[in-house]
Amino acid sequence: MKARVHITLKDGVLDPQGKAIGHALGNLGFDGVNGVRQGKVIELDLAATDRGAAEGQVEQMCRRLLANTVIENYKIELID
Repeated sequence: MKARVHITLKDGVLDPQGKAIGHALGNLGFDGVNGVRQGKVIELDLAATDRGAAEGQVEQMCRRLLANTVIENYKIELID
């Protein structure tokens, strides 16, 4: 089973990289982009075959290592 974890900054947390991307898009002529927030995606190939066990395992990975839960949100997507 595969898992994909989407990690983004929480609302209200400054995103200087997103701001730089937005500025660069404007310089390239892409008008009308009012805001950019950047994040990251982590893909995991898991040995687990049970969806519940896999989700629990990835949840622990996120809380302990993959995401800084003070400033980041995460969403787990399981792929059969």
